[in-house]
Amino acid sequence: MPHATPHTDTTTAELDSALRGGPFHVALRAAIAARGLPLQRVQHHLSRHGVKVGVTSLSYWQQGARRPQRAESLRAVRALEEILELPEESLIRLLAESDEQAPDGRPGGRSYRSLVEASGVLTRLLAELGATRDSGLQTLGHHERVRIGEHRELAERESHHIVRAHRDGIDRFVAVHHGDPGAAPARMTVHALENCRTGRVRRQQDTGLLAAELLFDTRLRAGDTFLFRYAVEDGTAGVSCEYVHGTDSPGGQYALQVCFDAGALPARCHRFTQHSAAAPRGGRQELAVSARHRSVHLVEPRVRTGYVGIDWDWG
Repeated sequence: MPHATPHTDTTTAELDSALRGGPFHVALRAAIAARGLPLQRVQHHLSRHGVKVGVTSLSYWQQGARRPQRAESLRAVRALEEILELPEESLIRLLAESDEQAPDGRPGGRSYRSLVEASGVLTRLLAELGATRDSGLQTLGHHERVRIGEHRELAERESHHIVRAHRDGIDRFVAVHHGDPGAAPARMTVHALENCRTGRVRRQQDTGLLAAELLFDTRLRAGDTFLFRYAVEDGTAGVSCEYVHGTDSPGGQYALQVCFDAGALPARCHRFTQHSAAAPRGGRQELAVSARHRSVHLVEPRVRTGYVGIDWDWG
């Protein structure tokens, strides 16, 4: 670990300000200046972390001429946080926030800030329902079907779960729906479709979150499997450009199908992954939209912690 050199209050203030408000290249430049490290030394410390980045690339990054995007580059950014003695994910967060606007001008997806705010609200909603993030259920399979309406809105989401209880006494599941920006949870409707019934429902307007109890009418024992299906009728926000599924625990198979109205087909669709709310999106792969079936899908054989989703461009 490098030894931090003494730096002035002005330098420290500039770094603090850059870490709060960005952009990424300004924060990186301020951090390097605050530690008094020449780029050759930064490169040396990165190599000790097992990451290879050229001095030219580091120079471009801190000038804003280029941005870290490849997996190796993102590893370097995380290592830089440690080398430059910065808070964890401080640079990654700024990099993700600068990705919020896509090059073609359309929104680049949910921001780090909105995801974090939603996470905090969700914790409170779960507490109100007497639930925790560990539901006592292991997901063996989860199939989501999202319907995009004629006005390009997220009209409905249907979920089919296959689960196994890992402790005795489990008799419910708390479903969470995160509407698009501008969504009105008060106007959403939860439908219990198979092997469950709707219990208490909690809503939070500012973040577009809805949490609903689905009651099983049976108590599962550890090792028991169970199938249930529900839907959330939405249609309360504006034009939808993506659907994102997140989880904080590994699970079984996940499949996402997005179905479009015959009169509103997107120009392009892509799948993507995101390791955390602060991480840039990666793993992009184009998905062909069938004119006959008007849908695209992805399948993850085994879900990993983080986010996976599909976004689309209306052209």
